[in-house]
Amino acid sequence: MNVLVLGAGEIGFLLASKLIESKHNITIIESDSTMVNKAREHLDANIIEGNAADYAVLKRANLSSFDVVTAVSNNDEVNMLSGIIAKKMGVKTVIVRVKKQEYTSADFPLNDFEYSPDLIIQPEKEVARSISQLVRNASATDYFEFENGKVKIVGIRIDKNFKHAGIKLAQLGSRSKDLSFTILAMLRAEHTLIPKGNDWIKTGDQIFFVCENNALVQVLEFFGKDDSMVQNVMIIGGGLVGQYIAQDLEKEINVKIIESDYRKAKLLAQNCRKSLIIQGDATEMNLLQQEDISGMDEFIAVSGDDETNIITSMLAQHLQVPRTITLIKKVEYLPMTASIGLDAVVSKQVITVNAIRQFIRRRRIASFTEIPGVDALVLELETTVKSKITKKPLMKVGFPNGAIVGAVIKPNGEVEIPTGLTQIEPRDRVVVFLSPERQREIEKLF
Repeated sequence: MNVLVLGAGEIGFLLASKLIESKHNITIIESDSTMVNKAREHLDANIIEGNAADYAVLKRANLSSFDVVTAVSNNDEVNMLSGIIAKKMGVKTVIVRVKKQEYTSADFPLNDFEYSPDLIIQPEKEVARSISQLVRNASATDYFEFENGKVKIVGIRIDKNFKHAGIKLAQLGSRSKDLSFTILAMLRAEHTLIPKGNDWIKTGDQIFFVCENNALVQVLEFFGKDDSMVQNVMIIGGGLVGQYIAQDLEKEINVKIIESDYRKAKLLAQNCRKSLIIQGDATEMNLLQQEDISGMDEFIAVSGDDETNIITSMLAQHLQVPRTITLIKKVEYLPMTASIGLDAVVSKQVITVNAIRQFIRRRRIASFTEIPGVDALVLELETTVKSKITKKPLMKVGFPNGAIVGAVIKPNGEVEIPTGLTQIEPRDRVVVFLSPERQREIEKLF
């Protein structure tokens, strides 16, 4: 597939690198010479230096020859204009990233325009939605839903409350009181393992399991997790992400926001009805203690600076906050976040790139998720009468190492947590957890 990426910033660079890994042909247009040089040095792509909204530059790139155009620069107007031009020039799939809320509102005039983009994505709102989900699932480090919430994939950190550490997974089922769940992956010392029956769980591991919604509370209890209701939350950073989180949570939770910039703090006070807004430096221990950080159930660091988010999260942990949620921009930081003790970590770049890749591949893959800091993917694929995976029970299919079927969703909506004897049938949707290098092998089975 030929894909044009407009903008080589944090999102554009990551998107291009992931699409290149998937063997797509990538062209990038970027006006900043520093970003152009970085892209040329690190990416196997055609790089064009120029303004993505300049029609002459788009013509030079042969715009109409692309299957997909993704406009993900840091300028909303450049992205919108170039997206409209791309649709006018006959590009089938056009995706535009925006920051301003009005571009995604229902009454925005270009929403029903003949040449409107196929997808307008607002990363800040996507991040806020992910963090709000985590807050409502207080034991999780990661949380994903399928089939309108019927199927859950949950990440948790194993601590001293888990009574079965050191027991082989093959023997764990006899101790789980007939609970239906499957352990999909373990993250240990920055290494991701798709486990087998002879593997075991250690204290300090981060594990990922899949279960049906109605079994989630019991499965969490089995792993020693009390998914109690969150009542008090502190948010560091009053940008759009912090504002969206507060607006969502303040209806049911007590929210405090600390923001150092006076103008942002004043704007927050206007936009948030119930949240308490505090202007100050969140890296100061005295301020955190003065604002009763030890009485918080959750600490959410979403400022625009990674170092501030990491430092304040570690301060919160030192002050006995039960869980921290940390926003990380630099993708290269993600693999080490578990080893330095951060609880839940969220990446705007990864969330946005996931959404874009899923939309690009929507005809073949119903859902696509890459987990920050974990070398694994979650795919939801639909079978047909020709799918190889439907010809034999799972244990005889020859499923590759480094991949595991987590759930099977039947056409009538029924959910099955499969075993080796499970027979997958045409029109089933199958949730698979896998190492990225196994993706092509898995897709061939479908």
